Formats: sequence, structure tokens, C-alpha cells
Amino acid sequence: MDIHVGGTATDDPRQRPSAVDLYWIPLGAGQHVVRLSGRLFEAISAGVQRRPSYDLYHSALVVVVPEGRFVIEQTPVVDAHGERRGVVVGGAVGTKFAGRFRLFRYEIRRWRNGVIPDIDEAVSSPTRVADDLGRASRILELVPSVPALVWGRDEHHTGEMWNSNSVIAWLLARAGIDAGTIQPPPRGRAPGWRAGLVVAARDALRDGDARRFRDLAMKSAPC
Repeated sequence: MDIHVGGTATDDPRQRPSAVDLYWIPLGAGQHVVRLSGRLFEAISAGVQRRPSYDLYHSALVVVVPEGRFVIEQTPVVDAHGERRGVVVGGAVGTKFAGRFRLFRYEIRRWRNGVIPDIDEAVSSPTRVADDLGRASRILELVPSVPALVWGRDEHHTGEMWNSNSVIAWLLARAGIDAGTIQPPPRGRAPGWRAGLVVAARDALRDGDARRFRDLAMKSAPC
């Protein structure tokens, strides 16, 4: 990622603080229909699995490095000007065929000085998951490499659908952060998180990092 900032001999940007903060946004915050459909989905899932019903969450990251502050999030496509929001990856929602239409596409943003809609509704947030330049920079470098899988499908047979939580879990795991121990707010669930961990573990194995594969494969998801 080519991002450059100015500096002086007495103002070394490498000495400025770095951070990776995780935000938990209630599913459908600010979107009445999405919130209701999410509750219906969770009620049905809880009934089928014979378990209590939980609050559902969508995750996003704020990454601070010497070059600036970046928002990383998977969202619906709002218009054709993704470059204004730092969009680096896009994919289909539901089916690959439907992805020909903007209404059925998502975007993944690496948005410098960006915003997270409804951040004021975030719960137990932010959670600091890293505070070193190496892992913060690695996350920013990895965003364009996030697998552009179909949202809401389980194309890689992980046992969970791929969604925004999968993207965040994948990024954290691939950057060397122990994402398997991260939990959503109390009485909350983050569907898709385990899918991100599983795919990250497989990618680590593909890249020849067997140790990371073993560690990731043994982690359970925050669901």
C-alpha cells in the first residue's frame, strides 16, 4: 500500500502511536428492516439449534498508523464512486449471478479518515486488539487480499455463511492477532466470525505457515 506522509528530523512518523480498534455495531443499527430481519433470523436459528436467542453484531475496524486513521468495513454498495470511500474489494450478495446488479453487491473499504455509520450505537467498543505498528500496517496491506466470497453463502464449507464478521476475523487472524479469543458483547453473537478464522487458517496453510494453521484451526468463534 503506497501511503506517504511528510515529516522532519525531529518528527519521526515511526514514533507516533499505532492502534487497531474493533467496534461491535448492533445488526441493523439505523435500518429498521434489517434489524427486524436479523431478529427473525436469530429467533429461527435459536429454535432450530435449541439454544437461547442472542443479539447480533456487525464488526468493523479503525486502524491508526503514522500515515493516518483508516476505517475497514464491509458494507452495501451505495453508489458508483467507491474510490471516495477507499473501496478495494467488491463481491456479490446471495448469488454470483445477482452480483451483476449494484443492489446485490457489497464493498470492502480501507477508508482514510473515513466514518463508521451508526458508530454511536456501538456496544462495548472500541476494543483495542493491537497497538503495534507491525500488525496495524499488516492489516492495511491485507485488505485488498480479502477473499471476495459471496455474502450469505458458505462457498468454502466452513459451517457458517461469509459476511462482514468473516472479513474482520480473516484480517485479524492473517495479521497475527489471536482473533479466536475475541468475543462479542455479553449475550451477543457474531455470525460469520468462525468462517473468517477457518478460511484464514486454510490460507495460512496454503502460504506454508503450518504453525499458524494449527493455532487457528483450534480456535473457536465468538458465536
